[in-house]
Amino acid sequence: MSAPALIPRPTSVRNLERGASLSDGMSIAADPACAAVGDLFAGELEAATGWRVERAGPEASSLSGTVRLRLAPELGAGGSSALLGGASEGYRLRVSDGMIEVAGATAAGVFYGTRTLRQLLPADLLRAAPPKPWGPVPLEGVEVVDAPRFGWRGMMFDVARHFFQKSFLFRLIDLASLHKLNVLHLHLTDDQGWRFEVERYPRLTEVGAWRRESPVGHYREGKKDATPHGGFYTRADLEEVVAYAARRFVTVVPEVDMPGHTQAMIAAYPELGNTGQPLEVLTNWGGSHHVLNMEESTAAFCAGVLEELMGIFPSPFIHIGGDECSTAEWEASERAAELCKERGLAGPQALQGWFTSQMAEAVAAKGRSLVCWEEVLDAGAPPGCVIAPWRAASALSVAKRAAASGHRVVMAPEPWVYFDWSYADDPAEPLAIRPSISVEKVYSLEPVPRGLESEFEEMIVGSQCQLWTEYVATREHAEYMFFPRACAFAEAVWSSGDRSWAEFEPRLAAHLARLDALGVNYRPLAGPTPGQARVWPS
Repeated sequence: MSAPALIPRPTSVRNLERGASLSDGMSIAADPACAAVGDLFAGELEAATGWRVERAGPEASSLSGTVRLRLAPELGAGGSSALLGGASEGYRLRVSDGMIEVAGATAAGVFYGTRTLRQLLPADLLRAAPPKPWGPVPLEGVEVVDAPRFGWRGMMFDVARHFFQKSFLFRLIDLASLHKLNVLHLHLTDDQGWRFEVERYPRLTEVGAWRRESPVGHYREGKKDATPHGGFYTRADLEEVVAYAARRFVTVVPEVDMPGHTQAMIAAYPELGNTGQPLEVLTNWGGSHHVLNMEESTAAFCAGVLEELMGIFPSPFIHIGGDECSTAEWEASERAAELCKERGLAGPQALQGWFTSQMAEAVAAKGRSLVCWEEVLDAGAPPGCVIAPWRAASALSVAKRAAASGHRVVMAPEPWVYFDWSYADDPAEPLAIRPSISVEKVYSLEPVPRGLESEFEEMIVGSQCQLWTEYVATREHAEYMFFPRACAFAEAVWSSGDRSWAEFEPRLAAHLARLDALGVNYRPLAGPTPGQARVWPS
């Protein structure tokens, strides 16, 4: 048996002599702690095959063709610990002598073992319904032992610039978890839109969720479409997304950007701004110079927003952005100068640090921690704040400084993981904000900055890929921009040891059959299809 084309690459794969097979009437025998994982996996098999799959307890594990799911705490010894919850995600998958066993240090580890088992099955068993009757499906003998390198393995998706229905969030969660990613970072608010319901502040969605029009073409062209755009998620919507993700061991980390990128918030509540003048939700791409004022009442308003947010999202981490916050309005404001004097601050640049500390106290009261983009490190990052370096020129140096200062770090450096950039500098590529990040470039990501002192390496807790949606208005386009780059990213954050593009590329080519079965609108490795391309090939 040749090594299976598994993505991400496991820690070890060993061929065994006798395999097993799955067929109609098979059983999944699960420990009580793994019963939910077993039920999910059984449902997936039933949908793809039309079989009847029995759910059973561990007493049925001796039956031939049974998939046994069990906890094995010893698999967590010495392995990588997940940042979210602190538990190991290691597993062992063994196909041998007519039996299939998935053992994990935790239920999360067992779940990841079933994701690997799904990849060992024919790609057509990833379909939602059987295109043909399925007889027994043989599996060759194999043992896979595996654990992740990093605990934070994330996808960030911007639903503020363009709103996406919750059904697509379910789709992203499924695709992320198949690739063993465990964080969905939802960018819920920005200058161009506010996307979640806040009961105590209804105008945030009544006004802030809608904009009059949007740019057409590249932002520098200055053209607009004269078409209203917007939408928002109700509390019930987001609770549903959280529950769907939790069943697949994905933590949804919400982001409410503040004190900058807040024009939609100020449009809804002008008293939060610095001028008192009415604004509309921004109809241009890029950031606005309009930011929140730094009154105590504004900090209380924002703490109230976060309180409702934390009532929806159980994530231990709450993201408040903090990037690209203009200080121009504060520098021109007499009231801002008064506030600096009253608080003993050196000047307007210190106001963001004061505000971030207020938000840190608000989330700490609920047992949570802040996540912020790298600018907050300069503005004054509170202890315990997780820093996400992103800018091309500074991400690596910021990561080193943040880690040395005692902050956990989630790497998000533009040149490797900003998936709103095009795949290639080619007119055939769909319109994108910048060129270009190839799949091979993503695969070269090294989350631990070169030269970081060894004692600080443990502060680099993972990485995430970003898809900002200024130029991405449809779910098909979003899938194109994510995949197959997200496949390469998944291996960069899961797999330990040296990586080789020459070894990865043929595995990725084989893996595309799985994306085909799932109906993913991925970009072929050779370039966009005529239906995906912006121009007809010459």
